[in-house]
Amino acid sequence: MTRKALFFDIDGTLLTDGTKILPKSAEEAIKKAREAGHMVFINTGRSRILMQELEGKIEVDGYLCGCGTLIEVEGRKLMHHVISAERRFEIQKGILQHKLDGILEGPNGIFVQTGQSHMPGVQKVKDRFLGTGVMFEADWKKGPIVFDKFCVRQDENSDMDGFKKFLEPDFDWIDRGHDLFECVPKGFDKATAMAFILDYFQIPWEESYAFGDSSNDLAMIKYACHSVIMEDHAEVLEPYAEFITKSVEDDGIAYAFEVLKIVE
Repeated sequence: MTRKALFFDIDGTLLTDGTKILPKSAEEAIKKAREAGHMVFINTGRSRILMQELEGKIEVDGYLCGCGTLIEVEGRKLMHHVISAERRFEIQKGILQHKLDGILEGPNGIFVQTGQSHMPGVQKVKDRFLGTGVMFEADWKKGPIVFDKFCVRQDENSDMDGFKKFLEPDFDWIDRGHDLFECVPKGFDKATAMAFILDYFQIPWEESYAFGDSSNDLAMIKYACHSVIMEDHAEVLEPYAEFITKSVEDDGIAYAFEVLKIVE
């Protein structure tokens, strides 16, 4: 048997979007895959500190976090891209100067501006995560904060086009819809994380499987030899999907494993 490498997005793929529930069927399918000798990796835009909803529920071989900017395998950090302090401080001030708001995402915490946000979408996230030990308030004008990637929101007063030009030298951005943009250092995405793992463990590309649902999964869905997207998915993924499975709630992961014969 050739060992397979299975890469999973979290929200809308492993976990239900609203309630963040991991279906028992997905948990059992992943367990069987690892028992059969295959390797399982979480490949997410989330920072490392935001894995609590999965840790303790399923065992995996590694976490590929921040859209490929941090790779951890069996508890060991194998790769971490660090943005210079000078550039981080420029970005913090640039977000404010272009009348945006957002969240700075680091391996040990996610950071928001102090006080009430003028963006309802940002304030909603603050209301959910402040006080949980993963999100912290900070004055972005005082000095650089430690982050690997970030998200911004715009409204009618924002200069998003100007901010994109400001990012061009060293950052890419992903339009997540609803005025939300995910910003990642150039040269890093979910596909580069997959390539790193395949090379590190000497797993043939032909044995790579990616499971996703949203626009920030595009890189890994395009890259993988076998790409599975969930029933509820961003349309941009469809041209590159080998298979469209059922929804998370309807045991879509287990169904894909069965159809693709991942575990015989």
